[in-house]
Amino acid sequence: MAETINGFTGFSNKGNFQYSRDVRSRHEWEDHREPLAFDDTQLDAVPEKQRRWSWVEIDLNAIRHNTSEVKRRLRPGCRLMAVVKADAYGHGAVQCAKASLNSGAEYLGVATVDEGIELRKAGIVQPILLLSEPPITAIPLILHYRIMPSVYTAEFAIAYAETADAHGLRAPYHLAINSGMNRIGVRWDEVMEFMLQTSFHRALELEGIFTHFATADCPDSIDFHMQARRFVEAASAMHDAGIDPGIVHCDNSAALLRYSETNFDMVRLGIALYGFHPCPETRRMIDLRPAMSVHARITDVRSVPMSEGVSYGLNYRSPGSVKICTVPVGYADGLRRALSGRTDFILDGRKCRQVGNICMDQCMFEVDLRTYGTKPRLNPQIGDEVVIVGRQGDAEVTIDDMAAAAGTIQHEIAIGFSHRLPRLYT
Repeated sequence: MAETINGFTGFSNKGNFQYSRDVRSRHEWEDHREPLAFDDTQLDAVPEKQRRWSWVEIDLNAIRHNTSEVKRRLRPGCRLMAVVKADAYGHGAVQCAKASLNSGAEYLGVATVDEGIELRKAGIVQPILLLSEPPITAIPLILHYRIMPSVYTAEFAIAYAETADAHGLRAPYHLAINSGMNRIGVRWDEVMEFMLQTSFHRALELEGIFTHFATADCPDSIDFHMQARRFVEAASAMHDAGIDPGIVHCDNSAALLRYSETNFDMVRLGIALYGFHPCPETRRMIDLRPAMSVHARITDVRSVPMSEGVSYGLNYRSPGSVKICTVPVGYADGLRRALSGRTDFILDGRKCRQVGNICMDQCMFEVDLRTYGTKPRLNPQIGDEVVIVGRQGDAEVTIDDMAAAAGTIQHEIAIGFSHRLPRLYT
C-alpha cells in the first residue's frame, strides 16, 4: 500500500514530487547573484498607477467649485472653515486644504494633532482648529505648530496656559459647548462656571465658541432648534458677563445649507466640501460635484461554464454565456465586503454587475454576453479600464449608491478607500 501524504493515499512518495537536494541557501544565492539591471532612479520613476492597476482620482476643481458655491451663499463677513480631518475624508488633506483656501475658505478644521502638523509642514499658515481637546502631553506640539485646540476641561485649560506662559506665548482656544449631542464640551448651562474657573489666567485667549448639531440632517427639526436655542443662551450669558465669545460657530454642512439663521460668524464645511449632499433636502438647494472617483484595470478575463462558482464561498454561480473579469481592488482597499453582489462597475460606459464575494485584494464582475439590444456586445480585455466609483459615458456609480447598499453613510465609504490606492490629482 502506498504511504500516505497528509492522509491521502493517491500518491506514493517514491519517484514523484522529489525535491532537488542541490538547492543553495538564500544567503548563498544572494552572494552569487548577478549585478542588478536597474538603478533606484529607474525604479522610482515607475508611476504608482502602473505598479498595481487600481487608483483613486481626486478632481480638485470639484473641491474649488464646492467651496465657492457655499461661500457665495454666506452673508458678508461670515467665515468658512474647510474641515479636512481624516485626510480630507480620504481625499488628501494637504491638496484639498490648499484648493479650498484658494477658493474662499479662511479656517481649517482637523481632528488630531498630527493632522494639524501635516498641514503646517506643507506650508499652510491659515488658522487650524483642532476639533477636540488633545492630551495634556501634546501641548508643546500645538503651541509650536500653532494649532488651536478645542477646550472643555479646566485641567487642560490651565496646563495649556501654564505651558504657554512659561515660553512667553499666548494660549488661544475655542470653547466647545455641549448643547445636547453629549459627545464633548462644557454643558451649555455650565459655561459661566467654567469661565470663572479658567479665565483668570493671563495666557488664555478665547478665540471662539462652538457646538455641534446631532440632527441637522434629519427631517424633524425639533432637536436641532433645541440645541440652537441652548447654544445662543450660552453665548448670550457670556455677552451679559462682559466676555467676548470671539468667533461663534455651530453649523455643519447640513445646517449651513438648511438653516441660514444659525450661520453666525463661521460655518464648518465638511462632507459637502467633497461633493456629497448631507441629506436629501439639500439636493435642491445647491450644486455639489463629487471629487472622488475610483478606477482599476482588468487583470484577468475568463469564461466560466454554467453552474461553476466564483470567489470565496462560491455564492455566485455562472449562468453561462458570461465572462468573469477580475480587478485588483478589494476590501483592504476600502471596497467593503458587504457590497459583494450589491454594486456595479462600469466598462466602456456600461454597468456590469459585481459578482462573488469581494476578496481582500481583488474582486470580480460579470460581463453578460447574452444580451445585446441595440448596443454592441462588450468584449473585455486585460488592461481595460473599469470605473468602480464615478461616471463614464451615461453610466454612473456613486458613493451614495454604495453607502445605501451597505447600510452606512457616504463618509465611511469615502474615508474607507485606503492609500494602497494611490491618489492622482487633476
